[in-house]
Amino acid sequence: MTSVVDLVAALGSGTILVVDLTNPLSSSTPTLRLPEPFANLVDFSLEQVSAYDTPGPFWKHHNIRTGEHIGTHIDAPVHWISGRDGHDVSQIPPARLVGPAAVMDFTAEASADPDFLLEVHHVEAWIAEHGELAPGTWLLYRTGWDKYAHDQEQFLNVDEKGSHTPGMTAACAEWLATTPISGFGVETVGIDAGNAGGLEPPFPAHFHLLGSDKYGVTSLQNLAQLPPTGALLVVAPLPIVGGTGSPTRVLALVDGQ
Repeated sequence: MTSVVDLVAALGSGTILVVDLTNPLSSSTPTLRLPEPFANLVDFSLEQVSAYDTPGPFWKHHNIRTGEHIGTHIDAPVHWISGRDGHDVSQIPPARLVGPAAVMDFTAEASADPDFLLEVHHVEAWIAEHGELAPGTWLLYRTGWDKYAHDQEQFLNVDEKGSHTPGMTAACAEWLATTPISGFGVETVGIDAGNAGGLEPPFPAHFHLLGSDKYGVTSLQNLAQLPPTGALLVVAPLPIVGGTGSPTRVLALVDGQ
């Protein structure tokens, strides 16, 4: 078994690399836009308090203002009505925030159809090729959507019929909720498809996964740098007491070349 000492040595030598899967957070980071009558969160912003001047002669610091579900962020169970009695983000067990990454690549399908939905048979085929989902796995859904991560219009892909981004079927969400995964990660703005409000139940990934004590992570980057298996994921949200989610730094440890 590899010890922590071995891991530290491998990181120092470059035998293990750290890949940042986080979309940088700023006022221009693409965010969800809900239609009326639903309320939207505030976007991220910085307020300068001092900058090596009279209010703070030796330092620079800011106040921040942001919604919980802005940019790369985690969804805690309490975020959804089905998980209302579950953990808030500060109560998520730390061991559930670190685990093996299983990366499913459906970039070709999502490129051909932005409304592509992951089905149970897709996951079963991945498992047949790469092995079972181990307890504590973070299942990551690669669609190539991170290429739009700096363009609000393309990222949400909205027309008169709604938002068109890939996701999963209700049956797939219900099935994944029975697996031993810790969470489900996506490159899109949310763990559900853009048109998931029309599924039954509405937004089934939220409903089934969060209702079954699974977590969601959104707006991931650089999944192309991860192998299908063998990487270790570290999900690091702020432990906001009562929080339904938090902007999150997500890192992957992978074998170096």
